[in-house]
Amino acid sequence: MIDFERLAGWMDDAGLPGKGAPIEHRFLSGGTQNEIHEIVRGGERCVIRIPPPEAPADRDSGILREWRIVEALDGTDVPHVKAVACCEDAAVLGRPFYLMGFVEGWSPMGRTAWPAPFDTDLRAREGLGYRLAEGIALLSRVDWRAKGLHDLGRPDGFHERQVDRWTRFLERVKGRELPGFETAARWLRAHRPLDYVPGIMHGDYQFANVMFRDGAPARMAAIVDWEMGTVGDPKLDLAWMLQSWPEDTGAPEASEASYVDLRGMPSRDQMLARYAEVSGRQVDDIDYYLVLAKWKLGVVLEQGYQRAGGDEKLLAFGPIVLDLMKGAADLAESSTYTS
Repeated sequence: MIDFERLAGWMDDAGLPGKGAPIEHRFLSGGTQNEIHEIVRGGERCVIRIPPPEAPADRDSGILREWRIVEALDGTDVPHVKAVACCEDAAVLGRPFYLMGFVEGWSPMGRTAWPAPFDTDLRAREGLGYRLAEGIALLSRVDWRAKGLHDLGRPDGFHERQVDRWTRFLERVKGRELPGFETAARWLRAHRPLDYVPGIMHGDYQFANVMFRDGAPARMAAIVDWEMGTVGDPKLDLAWMLQSWPEDTGAPEASEASYVDLRGMPSRDQMLARYAEVSGRQVDDIDYYLVLAKWKLGVVLEQGYQRAGGDEKLLAFGPIVLDLMKGAADLAESSTYTS
């Protein structure tokens, strides 16, 4: 439980607006990694993001990594939340935390249908897809060195590490054979991209981690949830976004290709073209990134499946992992891409 009186004192000492006023607060979301609360004080609204007491110790450094990215995005054309203030001293609230601006808008996550007018107007819905592609394209253009993120990740040797890293990860949790794993791994080793240009990566870029403004036309309000943020290859974010995106978004099955209804969205090729246009990066090697995204996601979800116990949500990952591995291997074997 956050001590909001102590938080108010810290905010006063930091010179933030609303000095002396009480804090009104509302729980927004939270889990084992972070808690998020809306704060209203002196007419100002912001959000606190803090690891809960039971979160692993490494979340302290994780929350500070997130802050560095949030702060670095200020002054850029990337849709982002405002960076308000950060506290590295765990003595204040028990864990480090940061304050960010409150975002007016909505998230696609946790909805059973798109909000109006995107629920019925497919032409308006198309804009949601294009804004999603543009958001990650704009992120790829940020000068991460100029923003002081030179030590955020290890961009050198990024692709050389991928197969070994995730193979070791799988070996730690492995409880069954995953057909297609080795086929995709061999192909990835042999087809590493030649024109890799490092940039800021979100690490889990998808509709679940963006917010949109209310109403049409579609306008992205902010990219959120930077827990996996690093400096690496931004085109892996692109593939992460597209790895389950159907080529024909007009087909009835597009409504079931993802946790959101993709009917009316741009096709995969149109999304790629918009990303290339805005980012200035070529996408001829997208097959490599799609194979890597499917293969890596399969490994990540396999960990949840192996630790599921009686958790039905995690048990549902079982067949998804098999489909991802088969998809990665099939694409590797059919791809005409040569590095």
